[in-house]
Amino acid sequence: MKQGELSTVVDHYIGKSSAFAQPILWHLRELVHKAVPGVDETMKWSRPFFMYRGIILGNISAFKEHCSFGLWGADIAAQLRADGINSAEGMGTFGKIRTLKDLPSDKQMLKYIKQAVSLLDDGTRTKSIERKPQRVAKAELVTPPELVAALKKNKAAEKVFAAFAPSHRKEYIEWITEAKRDETRAKRVTQTVDWLAEGKRRNWKYENC
Repeated sequence: MKQGELSTVVDHYIGKSSAFAQPILWHLRELVHKAVPGVDETMKWSRPFFMYRGIILGNISAFKEHCSFGLWGADIAAQLRADGINSAEGMGTFGKIRTLKDLPSDKQMLKYIKQAVSLLDDGTRTKSIERKPQRVAKAELVTPPELVAALKKNKAAEKVFAAFAPSHRKEYIEWITEAKRDETRAKRVTQTVDWLAEGKRRNWKYENC
């Protein structure tokens, strides 16, 4: 299929949709092609999608009692929300569309579609689906060498410390490293080992309050 050519598969999708849905879907499709000459059509997830430069621009869908039209991208969604148009009701960014009257004017719709395209042209959107970056686990604090040495002399305490969750080990490590004086640090190491040998966490005194 050539660029900008109407897809027969999309024709079939619209043609087999409910009678109320067909004029809505035909009209939305016409608006997209009017706003973006050369836009490509394809089927994804059993629905018609409009592609621009290989990236999803939007899609149309038909359901039993309503249709939906979605313009993809966080920025265009934010603009629609600011205009009081974006709706969380149903799939898509224009809510449940039961008649053409549920849509903004054609002039406004063309404006939104062109705005969505401009976000692709200027590089604001570079992917069809923008996934949130995965959270990178924070590196665990380094155990102070004096605590490591003390734990080696007390296997019970060493075993408990090793079995603790990172957050519980952190409590002891920070308590020790925050000491400003060497003697205070040494006392805290000794106290840490004693408590660990008894299976206690750093703030065990407050756990049963």
